[in-house]
Amino acid sequence: MITGGAGFIGSHLAEKLLELGNEVVVIDDLSTGSRVNIARIEADPKFRFVYDNVRNSETMHILAQQCEVIVHLAAAVGVKLIVDEPVRTIETNIHGTEVVLEVANKFHKKVLLASSSEVYGKSEAVPFREDDDTVLGSTKYSRWSYACSKAIDEFLGLAYQQQYSLPVIIMRFFNTVGPRQTGQYGMVIPRFVEWALRDEPLIIYGTGRQSRCFCYVKDLVEAIIGLMSCDEAQGRVYNIGSTEEITINGLADKIIELTGSKSEKQFVSYEEAYGLPFDDMERRVPCLDRIKGLIGFQPRTSLEQTLTFIIEEKKRN
Repeated sequence: MITGGAGFIGSHLAEKLLELGNEVVVIDDLSTGSRVNIARIEADPKFRFVYDNVRNSETMHILAQQCEVIVHLAAAVGVKLIVDEPVRTIETNIHGTEVVLEVANKFHKKVLLASSSEVYGKSEAVPFREDDDTVLGSTKYSRWSYACSKAIDEFLGLAYQQQYSLPVIIMRFFNTVGPRQTGQYGMVIPRFVEWALRDEPLIIYGTGRQSRCFCYVKDLVEAIIGLMSCDEAQGRVYNIGSTEEITINGLADKIIELTGSKSEKQFVSYEEAYGLPFDDMERRVPCLDRIKGLIGFQPRTSLEQTLTFIIEEKKRN
């Protein structure tokens, strides 16, 4: 079962699991996901879509009995959504995980919980290692509510592992990108690509000197499946991402170059962009030693290849 499986990451994971011969059930309320993402697999006899919210305990009890593994991806995601709807962010992320872990424990099902590099907060201990301390900003900045909610998800998952021996694996994703990702909730690459293809200004928040590492979604899916199949992975946290670092300024330049766009860069303050004060971190780079040592994971797709795939998809659409 994949919660949030009609979303960007979930739909790619569902496709790959079906390709490998598995039966897959997706539960999604389509609040940020879309039936379009799963259109090509809905006719597969091994696939089932359930339109419901992961917080519906009754539905989750029924579905949990029928599966072997739960991959919990359902969450409020995207900086814009987090800033605009902090209550929804907190309630969706924490209560959804509570329900997933409760039903998984009742039927003793393996759970893979999706967390986020946001958990590291404002730490400057780059590259980030899974057991590093977290450094979160003030509660006056709503963006940290997402980091806190994901940290609580992790604490809760590891508590179930410790107290009830529930097989739980925590996955910290670092800026996953690829086809089907929408820019609607603040994701930078789809927005930049869409603007570049229309020769519109690429709007950069802040100085543009902040750097990120972007991981191609199909590389991430391979990592998820690798962890799912590895009993030794249980009870620990794993970074999943790319180590190819680029500034947002450099990212804009690269997208303008690859699209042959006439776009120019336009800089706006965070406060102007979000309508309220905003706290950000300068660098976010994962250490991948733990997952590489366990399952040999190494991202195979370069940022330029990933951008090319996204550009081609946006051109088609």
